[in-house]
Amino acid sequence: MTRQVLSPQVTITPDLEPWVRFLRAHAAITRQLSARLEAQHGLTLSDYDVLVQLYFAPERALRRVDLARSVLLTASGITRLLDGLERSGWVEKKSCDSDARVSYAVLTDAGCAKFEDASRSHRADIEELFGSNFSDAEHKQLGELLGRLPLAETSAACSSE
Repeated sequence: MTRQVLSPQVTITPDLEPWVRFLRAHAAITRQLSARLEAQHGLTLSDYDVLVQLYFAPERALRRVDLARSVLLTASGITRLLDGLERSGWVEKKSCDSDARVSYAVLTDAGCAKFEDASRSHRADIEELFGSNFSDAEHKQLGELLGRLPLAETSAACSSE
């Protein structure tokens, strides 16, 4: 029994239609983005999110606990994800000199190169699957509307520099 919760047969009330459309669009777009990122670069969306956060962080390093918060993972979830990125040579673990309880995730040179390579095609995929559906004014308006939602604030790591 592997039916999606929001199958096309579901009748929804008008007040829920925007929510259901948002959920379906999010699921469809992230599924496509994830598949492309995996096929082209061997990265999951979570891997890419970590690389983004570290790439734009000061000194390309973040405390692991702060990184977990920024990518919305638990402590054990970020540990597993970082273990894989460390095995690939894209991230390394560094200890804090002044507090042995604190450790940092640091983007390596190989991780920078991986992010820069993946970023080119990933941003093009985002434009194709998402951005191209909206005019500049609609894009701005959508950003403003979504900015009202909880946890929607944009971190500095999302800058387009």
